[in-house]
Amino acid sequence: MSKKKETVKEIFASCCFSSLGLDSTLCDQLRERLGFEAPTKVQAQAIPVILSGRDVLVNAATGTGKTVAYLAPIINHLQSYSPRIDRSSGTFALVLVPTSELCLLVYEILQKLLHRFRWIVPGYVMGGGNRSKEKARLRKGISILVATPGHLLDHLKHTSSFLHTNLRWIIFDEADRILELGFGKEIEEILDILGSRNIGSIGEGNEVSNVKRQNLLLSATLNEKVNHLAKISLETPVLIGLDEKKLPEDKSHVRFGSLESDVKEEVEHPSTTMRSTTEDFKLPAQLVQRYVKVPCGSRLAVLLSILKHLFDTEVSQKLVVFFSTCDAVDFHYSLLSEFQWSPHSQPDMELKQLFLRCKTFRLHGNMKQEDRITTFGAFKIEKKALLLSTDVAARGLDFPKVKCIIQYDSAGEATEYVHRVGRTARLGERGDSLLFLQPVEMDYLQDLEKHGVSLTEYPLLKVLDSFPLYGQKPRVKKFLTTESHPWILSLQNALESFIIHESKMKKLAKDAFCSWVRAYTAHRGELKRIFTLKKLHLGHVAKSFALKEQPSLVGKSFQKQSKKRKRDQRQKGQSGKRKFPSKTNAK
Repeated sequence: MSKKKETVKEIFASCCFSSLGLDSTLCDQLRERLGFEAPTKVQAQAIPVILSGRDVLVNAATGTGKTVAYLAPIINHLQSYSPRIDRSSGTFALVLVPTSELCLLVYEILQKLLHRFRWIVPGYVMGGGNRSKEKARLRKGISILVATPGHLLDHLKHTSSFLHTNLRWIIFDEADRILELGFGKEIEEILDILGSRNIGSIGEGNEVSNVKRQNLLLSATLNEKVNHLAKISLETPVLIGLDEKKLPEDKSHVRFGSLESDVKEEVEHPSTTMRSTTEDFKLPAQLVQRYVKVPCGSRLAVLLSILKHLFDTEVSQKLVVFFSTCDAVDFHYSLLSEFQWSPHSQPDMELKQLFLRCKTFRLHGNMKQEDRITTFGAFKIEKKALLLSTDVAARGLDFPKVKCIIQYDSAGEATEYVHRVGRTARLGERGDSLLFLQPVEMDYLQDLEKHGVSLTEYPLLKVLDSFPLYGQKPRVKKFLTTESHPWILSLQNALESFIIHESKMKKLAKDAFCSWVRAYTAHRGELKRIFTLKKLHLGHVAKSFALKEQPSLVGKSFQKQSKKRKRDQRQKGQSGKRKFPSKTNAK
């Protein structure tokens, strides 16, 4: 074992924040305000390195305490400056995050850590915020600023009172998500505006002068764009959570191109790019991962059955269900809020009750910013609740005590699997994840196995058998299938009857069906081979939205568009020679 690895191991074994070099008052805040009795492995590895002033690239599983890993050493430095910093000194640390929800979460953690350091001022600027109020806060001075890229760039260009000449730290939190959302150009502009890595003195009489700019990059997954951002923003970084062999050995050959054109650079200069490997999917050891194989037409009834089982068997727990589209979230949210059915009474009796008795929330990108913030806050404090969400909740958000994650719709990219399940099993606590797969999608398990992710099968029939139907448990045939199970048949009939008699719900179902079909064709890379629309029966897809008939106009229209797109692609392919061999994926 190398001397460096021995040092990290000794630090982690000590299980004490003060032994990492943090001020005792800050250690008290970590314990009293955030509940950290001892550092996590990532914190134990990263904090001493960040305190030393080195650039750092952290590639670690979600829910491992990465936010504290970078905030604590920054606060430790700022509180030690003599004389004390004040608001007039401007911004010293800049934290870039992909979404407004994560922006608020990091700001909330900052407030708790700074409770005893009142002279260090936290603040945030983000999409949907009041620009005039943000300008006023920046004019007064913000010591540690949390921001989304687009809004920050706007203030860098147009808010002359924004003082950042003393900037010492730039942190890219959830860097992969920042770039996936299309902020590559903004990041490059921000780095250009903020200038060189070496900055001047922090203030007259201050003992810290000519300090070097320190950049930190944190990401749960690695891809070409993240690797490129690391090259243009980090200087000989210390690697936390990944092997040094993933960086190019000869730094002189690294090319500083554009975050928008990294794929072309990878084709031309493959040796200069850090490569994602099967080790890039880092997941907590205490996460129990399972899948459930469900025929397309029974998906909705099975989802509701599993949710009912989980909430009925656990008095207090929180669940998150991920969907591929905003329309799907809206449909299922309205359905669960209104659908009533009592399987314990005879079908012709009037006695009915809400099928799922728990508080249900929704979260997606088409909601107003204030509604998203309200939902985020409300779900956090609930002890028993269900959140239906798109991938807007998959990154960085820390919802306490989430017991289980259900991926009802598979993610568009394989790496998104990591971030979705990362909402549970956080900070050492046990968690469960469940992935819905149709029979034609089972190859996805092999794709996940390539990245070291292994799932076991969920005991679906056993769960379905536990439900009493009209007061009696069904007689289970020896080889009973999911779609022919009496419970599923009865529940599916009740759902279809409910939808057909509610015009509003029928419209939501049709909209959700349409958007789901579009999203299914948008899977990327290797997943396009697995999630292929032509393998599906659109009538069965409609049934998964409790529609008795496939919305014909939507189906025909989509099929025409699909055929036209394929025809155009063939014509385009025949019009001239290809620049790359056909096997090359230049997407």
